[in-house]
Amino acid sequence: MHALALADGTKAIWWSVIIVGFVVVLAVAALLSLLVALVKTIDRRVAEIRDTLHAAADNTQHTALIAPVGDGLDSLLAEGLQHHLFLGRVLGKVKS
Repeated sequence: MHALALADGTKAIWWSVIIVGFVVVLAVAALLSLLVALVKTIDRRVAEIRDTLHAAADNTQHTALIAPVGDGLDSLLAEGLQHHLFLGRVLGKVKS
């Protein structure tokens, strides 16, 4: 039986290719791990932003009530002023 023997130069080339391939596989694995970590960070921050936007929407959902409350407050102040003027005239403290 003949054993296939490689020349020393050919063995060196094959070992070089194997080592380079192994280094490339390690580099790809490291870069993919980094990518996964960055994607998880981005996903977590997007979720935080989403929650903040939902909270802002919840905080501002009643802003439509500001104008009616303001109008009611104006009416209340006008009524209070009328009472003040009436009582002032009755008690003689406010002059017409």
